[in-house]
Amino acid sequence: MDYRRIALHNVELDDLVKVVDSCKGNVYLETEEGDSLNLKSKLCQMLGISIILANTEISQAWVRCEDPGDESKLFRFDLYGEMPDKK
Repeated sequence: MDYRRIALHNVELDDLVKVVDSCKGNVYLETEEGDSLNLKSKLCQMLGISIILANTEISQAWVRCEDPGDESKLFRFDLYGEMPDKK
């Protein structure tokens, strides 16, 4: 299956975690170096965020979603800052 990658720009990390937590399928953080972290895993969330905050050798990173609805949700979050509905 072909998944599109979404580049995130200037997002709040706490908000990104909330959006990822609301996703139905797996969401992966992928780097130009070929690393891939499943952000649905809390351990991987902590690792991914620590890498981003440390600004180590990652020059570009993307998120990739398995569920098309999640892809749309993350795209709207990046573009408009939309957060998932609280129920």
